[in-house]
Amino acid sequence: MIKRIVKMTFRPDGLPTFLHEVFEPTKSQIRAFPGCQHMELLQSTDDPTTLFTLSIWDDEAALERYRQSELFQRTWARTKALFAQRAEAWTAHIVDAPNESKE
Repeated sequence: MIKRIVKMTFRPDGLPTFLHEVFEPTKSQIRAFPGCQHMELLQSTDDPTTLFTLSIWDDEAALERYRQSELFQRTWARTKALFAQRAEAWTAHIVDAPNESKE
C-alpha cells in the first residue's frame, strides 16, 4: 500500500471552479478507480486556496495506471490550469502506524 499527497495552490478565482466543476463531478470516479482504496480532499488552515489530496493506492503500479488514464489526463489538465503555483506531490509507504500493516 502507498499513500499519495498532492499539494495544490489555486488562484482565488480558480478555487470555486476546481471545487464545483472539476472535483465534485470526478471524485466518485477517482475513488472507484481500480486500486484506489481512499481519496480525500483537505484544505489548509493557513491558506484557503491551498488544497491537498490524500489518496491510498494498492501499490505504485495502481497509481501509475490511474496517472496514465484518460480520467486523470482530463482532470489534471483542467485542474492545473487553475493553479497559482506549481503542484507538489509525494508518494510514501507506511513505515509505522498503529493498527496498520507495514508494506
